[in-house]
Amino acid sequence: MLRRSTSSFPLWRSEAKATMLLAYPLVLTNLAQALIHATDVVLLGQVGPRTLAAAALGVNLYVACLIFGMGLVTAAAPMIARERGRRFNSVRDVRRTVRQAMWAATALVLPMWAMLWNAKAVLLLLGQEPALAEDAQSFVRCLMWGLLPAFLYLVLRNFVAAMERPLWALAVAICAVIFNGLVNYCLIFGVPAIGLPPLGLVGAGIGSACTILLEFIGIAIVVTRHPRFRRYHLFGRFWRPDWPRFREVWRLGLPIAITLTLEVGIFNAAVFLMGIIGTASLAAHQIAIQIAALSFMVPMGIAQAVTVRVGHARGREDPAGIARAGWTAFVLGTGFMSLMSLLMWATPLGLVSIFLDVDDPVNRAVIPLAVAFLGLAALFQIFDGAQAVGAGMLRGLNDTTIPMLYALFGYWAVGMGVGVGLGFGLGWEGVGIWTGLASGLAIVAVLMLVRWTRREQLGLMTR
Repeated sequence: MLRRSTSSFPLWRSEAKATMLLAYPLVLTNLAQALIHATDVVLLGQVGPRTLAAAALGVNLYVACLIFGMGLVTAAAPMIARERGRRFNSVRDVRRTVRQAMWAATALVLPMWAMLWNAKAVLLLLGQEPALAEDAQSFVRCLMWGLLPAFLYLVLRNFVAAMERPLWALAVAICAVIFNGLVNYCLIFGVPAIGLPPLGLVGAGIGSACTILLEFIGIAIVVTRHPRFRRYHLFGRFWRPDWPRFREVWRLGLPIAITLTLEVGIFNAAVFLMGIIGTASLAAHQIAIQIAALSFMVPMGIAQAVTVRVGHARGREDPAGIARAGWTAFVLGTGFMSLMSLLMWATPLGLVSIFLDVDDPVNRAVIPLAVAFLGLAALFQIFDGAQAVGAGMLRGLNDTTIPMLYALFGYWAVGMGVGVGLGFGLGWEGVGIWTGLASGLAIVAVLMLVRWTRREQLGLMTR
């Protein structure tokens, strides 16, 4: 037994190295993508609080659509990885998968455009102030045209990740962040020297849409010109349908899209609940959730990487490789989040001070709440990493429907139920809401892990 364990150590070490090399550019790319819209918020905050509020409403609508579409096109990653694992030099099947993922994105964006064009009506239905809804609509009607290029960019990003060359997507994303900051600054505030007037919200929408379009063009140039990618001719015969593969994209991608929406939705709902409790709780929540979201980018990138690694092993029909890929990523993801948990637990006040002046009396009511919320965030960091990587492991096996049901039960039945019950029923307020979030994440993490350990009995290895 000892000899077998010793002889397998190089395989585990090699798997860990391959996973980290694939994951770190994905982590940085996720951060870069988040910075594009964060830049808009920072710049518009300098215009005024009402402009910032309108932008926040518009960005929330746009991001809700973006997250759903991201989930749908994520189906391309395990499909491509499986094809490459089955036959390393597969070209036609990979090209068809990329093409049908783009077709699916195009079909999805049409109703989304219709909804975003009528953003004011949607926001009024959600009880928002009419003037803010009007301003948000002017912003969204410009930004919305970046949605299709964003989906197409994500398809190609999944392609280069499945080809285990994610640095190209990172390079394009970094260029996009820089371009977005420069262009949006000019469009929002104007450039009198060249006669460009300040466009405010409209300028931010135009600038971000142009950034996203150029991001897609950049990755498209890479995949059509780079020697490793161009042999796939991804845009060749783009009009040719492959209906069975198109349906497969929807079969795998729709549950992923719903799962991501359920997860993001529970945190959005927590914002509204905090607003009911009070302004101090809402401000403290925003600080704690920003810190937690930043650390989440790492397990999210590892989850994207493990989908590819498990998919490759599954295509090779290599059960031992599947196990190594999954458990290696799980240890990496939960290990990192354990370190983040210790950091939040040990230095909550130091982390809060990054966002607030702890010596300012105005912040006196917010700081202890933010510190308390970070203590609970430290607890759910491990659960959050486990459920994210667990979902990625299962996606590598093309298992997406049952994890979607786990998300529905864990986040909304358990997480929301416990949060509302403790927060309002027992008077725990914000601490109760955060306890509910931690409970929901823990339940989902356990369910994902149990399903992974039973993958052979459930027939997931060959499905």
